[in-house]
Amino acid sequence: MKVLVLGGTRFFGVDMVKKLIADGHEVTLANRGRTPDSFGDSVIRKVFDHRDEESIRSAFSGEHYDAVIDKIAYSSNDIRRIAGNIGMDRYIFASTGGVYPTMHTMITEDEFRPESIELKWGERDPENGFDYDTGKRQAECAAVKLLPERDTVMVRLPVVIGENDYLRRLLFYVEHVMTGKPMYIANPDVRICYISQSEAGGFFADILRTDLCGAVNASSIGSISPGEFIAYAEGLTGRKAVLSDEGDPAPYNGFVSDYTLDTRKAESSGIEFQYLGDWIYSLIGYYADGIAAGAEL
Repeated sequence: MKVLVLGGTRFFGVDMVKKLIADGHEVTLANRGRTPDSFGDSVIRKVFDHRDEESIRSAFSGEHYDAVIDKIAYSSNDIRRIAGNIGMDRYIFASTGGVYPTMHTMITEDEFRPESIELKWGERDPENGFDYDTGKRQAECAAVKLLPERDTVMVRLPVVIGENDYLRRLLFYVEHVMTGKPMYIANPDVRICYISQSEAGGFFADILRTDLCGAVNASSIGSISPGEFIAYAEGLTGRKAVLSDEGDPAPYNGFVSDYTLDTRKAESSGIEFQYLGDWIYSLIGYYADGIAAGAEL
């Protein structure tokens, strides 16, 4: 299959491209060309600016792809530029569980219907445009209005973490436990779901062997709380966490209630998800070992 990946050089985009190559697809990697990749001759490369319509036209004129996987669509304008200027049979883009209006357990895809909101054209820009979640809602809204539903997949992801998480979210907890630096955790018992970078990347590749369409949740099975992160890190390292209202604000303080995604739609197509406990504790260990060794994480 001829697959175009928009983005693909950072975090789970790297895992995505690796899986696409392993699955035998002809992969074209398109981005600004600023971040080196390690794929060698296994991919075709194009340089373009996804916010510049003329750049898109120039890069993809005369091209047609069996599938476009878009990791860099953050707004309705992003969708409009891609939909009007790249020939494709199927469009798959990374959305977020943040589109859902309320957080609770086992959220199903129909709890946010992008066709039900008013379409507003704009860019991702917290100062003058959309914040992250609003931008993704508008991106989904634009997708359902501009593209055939049967050929479009909107992948709603929970928090993605892994060894290459440049936001250093799980690393924050391990680092603070090991250094004794105070941290502020709003709700240490709130349980939320995650997906690993490798599983997230692999999921996009796996979609190509299914007939999934519309919104689709993807998540590892299970949930975990910040308190459990800390307890495991304490047991692993023999250090004690310092919790304080004056400490550094911890990631995930914005979650006020338990949050998991219902993944039965994806599972009904034959896709299987990992259990959270099968990988997250080893990731905590990876960070702890790296900090102890003085590695740059």
